[in-house]
Amino acid sequence: MGKDSRRWSEASEVIPMFPSLVWKTEIESGLRDAMRVRILEALADMRQGAAPLEVGQGWQSVQDLHQHEAMRELVACINHCAAGVLRFLRIGTTDYEITGCWATVLAPGASHKLHSHPNNFLSGVYYVRTGEGADTINFHDPRKQASVIRPPVTELTAENTDQVVVRVREGTLLLFPAYLEHSVDANGSADERVSISFNLMFSSFAQRLSKPLW
Repeated sequence: MGKDSRRWSEASEVIPMFPSLVWKTEIESGLRDAMRVRILEALADMRQGAAPLEVGQGWQSVQDLHQHEAMRELVACINHCAAGVLRFLRIGTTDYEITGCWATVLAPGASHKLHSHPNNFLSGVYYVRTGEGADTINFHDPRKQASVIRPPVTELTAENTDQVVVRVREGTLLLFPAYLEHSVDANGSADERVSISFNLMFSSFAQRLSKPLW
């Protein structure tokens, strides 16, 4: 038995395939604080006259915030980071556009169910206001067949989990494939959680083939 066992060895190479990547950037504090003031003021104007959110409720703005002056610095940050992602992926065109940009406000106890953003190439989110208990986003395994068999594991690792929790803070900017499903747990803080979501698509697709599906 011992002699035979020497004929076998642990795998000498692990080959990663088809990764689902999430790019994370922290905006410099001075710019972060300035954007926070302008964005919160703009959202307050949009919500003027609306009833305050109750526990468990959420609010979303219109989807053209990237055209608002208050979002100018954020749009510049998004474009800078998106250009870096396209270079990293060796994409042969930089002809893309923001197809939608909107705010999401979650009151304490409010969550955001599992979803993705069809007919886009990249999606992202910028965190304007977070707090302890409202500082994570969940990304879910896009390989549907991977859940057919779920054997017990001795330890959760990046190689055997079907959900990755990414911790964020005010000023965090995330970019990820638009197909990657994500969700947000219930806001466990005492304040509203404010984020700005956006989608990016190659201009020729967005204008000629199919508009994004929210």
